[in-house]
Amino acid sequence: MKNTMTTPRPIPFSEKLERAAPNLFILPAVLVVLLLSLFPLVLSLYISVSKINLQPTGIKFDFVGFSHYSKFLFGNEQKVLIGTLAAPTVLGWLIFAAVALMLARSIFNYVRSDAKNKLGGLMGRVLNAIIFGGLAWLIVASIFSNGGRPGTLVVTLMYVAVGITFQYLIGLGLALLCVQQLPGRRFFRIVFLLPMMITPVGVGYLFRMLADTTKGPFTPLWLGVGLKDFSWASNAWGARAAVMIGDIWQWTPFMFIVLVAALEAVPVEPYEAAQVDGASGWQVFTNITLPAIVPVSATLVLIRLIESFKLIDLPNILTSGGPGTATETITLYAYRIWRANDWGGSAALAYILLFLVSVVATAYANFVRSRVTE
Repeated sequence: MKNTMTTPRPIPFSEKLERAAPNLFILPAVLVVLLLSLFPLVLSLYISVSKINLQPTGIKFDFVGFSHYSKFLFGNEQKVLIGTLAAPTVLGWLIFAAVALMLARSIFNYVRSDAKNKLGGLMGRVLNAIIFGGLAWLIVASIFSNGGRPGTLVVTLMYVAVGITFQYLIGLGLALLCVQQLPGRRFFRIVFLLPMMITPVGVGYLFRMLADTTKGPFTPLWLGVGLKDFSWASNAWGARAAVMIGDIWQWTPFMFIVLVAALEAVPVEPYEAAQVDGASGWQVFTNITLPAIVPVSATLVLIRLIESFKLIDLPNILTSGGPGTATETITLYAYRIWRANDWGGSAALAYILLFLVSVVATAYANFVRSRVTE
């Protein structure tokens, strides 16, 4: 009886090389990207747990563990980062209770679902609930309280939430107008993009000039509304409002131009069918337009979410982080202590910000994915 099994054909070296060629060509680019991204990340992590001493012979790194993180979260810098907390008002308790109920409902709905790896997902959602519950408590105990003062962490979250909300709503409204067959719509498309073409430093000085109530171009307007002796930079909420308005003005065009492209990519057949069926404008928007642009909107908001946490130019130029630290973001705080040669503390703040951005962005992505799936 003959052996019918055939021995595998040896693969020539030229064929092996041809198969490996795509990976070999990509490898240099991958190594460069890894070097440029991972090396600064690892180096900054080492700096965050070290104290740098400049000596005549060079730079000396002394390992100090988590002392930099401890001083921001529990030490003498806690009031700058976390703020001053006090007992919330009735409105603050209501807001915190609403957030707690939403987080509890999210966990309850996940337990009732048929999701795979339920234990791992449940642990992740419980951890997210603890983190977001803690952030909600920081907000209500510092803003919605008597005697509380928000720190740079809460101020940063405020800039992100308010800025993205208004940027998206205004950008969507302008995009809906510019996709209509209105006269001059191409002209306004160009005009609406102008703020995005100005550098952040230019926007900062522009709004610094506009907010000047003594010699700015809007001085007659400020005098007319009774703001003759008012200084935006000396009032905490006025200064925060000036920073948020400048940020909204600068980045709304980014939302606008992407949403215009998304709206123009929506097919016209559903609109024609809705018109035949006699649907109202609001029904067309909520049932056709909005679902069609959800994927683009989700990605757009995620991009701005990550970028908004790095806001530094506007508060630095407009108010220098003042009055006190009322308008100071975490990025500006890290920059300020970096200039004071506290490089370890600055690196620790950068990692605190990295953790915060990762948690918020991941929670947002999971929330959007679950809603789109539903």
